[in-house]
Amino acid sequence: MRARTTPVPTERARSRVAATLAVSLLLALLCACAGPNQYYAGSGTHGVTTAEAVGEWVGADDTRLTLREDGTALIEHLDGLEFDFDEGWRLSGTGAWQFDDRESGQQLVLDLTTQTSSDTRPGATTAPTGSPGPSRRSYRWRFELKRDRAKKLVLFFFYGDPDSGNTNVLARPAGTAPSASPTAR
Repeated sequence: MRARTTPVPTERARSRVAATLAVSLLLALLCACAGPNQYYAGSGTHGVTTAEAVGEWVGADDTRLTLREDGTALIEHLDGLEFDFDEGWRLSGTGAWQFDDRESGQQLVLDLTTQTSSDTRPGATTAPTGSPGPSRRSYRWRFELKRDRAKKLVLFFFYGDPDSGNTNVLARPAGTAPSASPTAR
């Protein structure tokens, strides 16, 4: 009977295995950090008009957003996006808004231009150091737009770890409707 021998890997074979493992690890890390866009390809909502967006929007913990027909906005207690949310701060102030129509769906872009105050979100697990929230000259939110089952417009953005897919939703206060203005934007 012949003895069985195990081939000894060559240095070149070991290098190939190491390179393959390194590339695989790099690709896995890149995929893990791709954020909500790796799962969310947009709402596909198009054709939202200024008349539908103008007015008051409310969210959790006294968040309020007032969009005016002239493109200005009043922002009250709005949380930060993505990882900024984890810091527990919320911003209030005035700003400007506009639509951004993308192939994946329309977005409402909101820019804080003047910060009037900041506070800490109720129940925040990470308290901001010093005074609540950062002092900012500007901050930008990109709200995704979608329609609920009743075909009413809803605004939302992702918060926390982008991989979690958590959303902060703003909707019309109960009993209100969008402005009757026919102006499209």
